[in-house]
Amino acid sequence: MGNSQLRNFFRNTPARHPTLNESFVTVQDTSVPAADAPIVVSQGPLAIVGGGAVDAALLVELAERGVTLVGADGGGDAIGDAGLTPAAIIGDLDSLQDRAGWAQRTRVIHIPEQVTTDFQKALYSTQAPVTLALGMTGKRLDHTLAALSAVLQFAPSRKLLLVDEVDVALAVVGPIRFTAGPRERVSIHPLLPIRFEQSTGLFYPMDGLTLEPGGLIGTSNEGTGGVVEIIPADDTPWLLILGKERLWDLMAL
Repeated sequence: MGNSQLRNFFRNTPARHPTLNESFVTVQDTSVPAADAPIVVSQGPLAIVGGGAVDAALLVELAERGVTLVGADGGGDAIGDAGLTPAAIIGDLDSLQDRAGWAQRTRVIHIPEQVTTDFQKALYSTQAPVTLALGMTGKRLDHTLAALSAVLQFAPSRKLLLVDEVDVALAVVGPIRFTAGPRERVSIHPLLPIRFEQSTGLFYPMDGLTLEPGGLIGTSNEGTGGVVEIIPADDTPWLLILGKERLWDLMAL
């Protein structure tokens, strides 16, 4: 699904939550996923919900816009607390409450391996053109760090946005072009050492800078108003962080 198709999806999707029987969400019959056979396939945007801080109102808005919801273990309960039913709940299920009750309402997929987190399990078990991650930050710092590691791992193969109470972080591979208002906060965070060739539309230009954890980072840059373009030297993943009010804009990029 290309950018124009995504914009049309958001514009034309009626206000309702998709069910498993609808054509744009497919749930396979396998109990353990293979890398080339995801369990849940969404032709529109998908949101993976964890057990961290979750904005219930945002979950409802996502559902009304037709975004497929998947619970990562205890994240299924967060979806339920918002009065919604996920398309599936995936994980080792050590945090999910009332597993038997959930199994009567939706697909509950137990993946017992302990090599990956529930977020990673949900990522390798799903497929979508755009994936949001909610409830992966807050409450526990180790979960937040694990989520950042998962974003780095999967960014080369899928479009990922990490959403918390205040911000949305888009995992970017390669250059990006978007608009930002005057003095709007634009943070560029390196997940690995990465050199930027040039930028336009930023108060603090990125031209020729190398950012890296433990070194120079790009927190709290600002837009000058208008088009922002950021061009890195290679395809090393990095994070573009804007205010959460820009979520739908970033999804459509």
